[in-house]
Amino acid sequence: MAYVIGASCVDIMDRSCMEECPVDCIYEGERKLYINPVECIDCGACEVACPEQAITVDRKADPEHRADNRRFFEEVLPGRDAPLGTPGGAGAIGPLGADTALVGGR
Repeated sequence: MAYVIGASCVDIMDRSCMEECPVDCIYEGERKLYINPVECIDCGACEVACPEQAITVDRKADPEHRADNRRFFEEVLPGRDAPLGTPGGAGAIGPLGADTALVGGR
């Protein structure tokens, strides 16, 4: 995983990072954004664009949020039948309207 979006994004979702991402790997939950670890190319464009400073390189990210970001793609989210996985771009999917248990429970 190249970058992780942390707690500063919850209920803020400025979306500047989504506009700057050249590979469309930032997905929108109900209350937070998530970076797909397989699709991210580690360019850093999202980190610079985020006015909330919510995006961190994975090795420096809070371990709880690093694991939570992975869960968004690997586990079945509320209201879905299967894990999101690696769909190849957030634009075609749009907002998912669901978050991980960590974010949904806050």
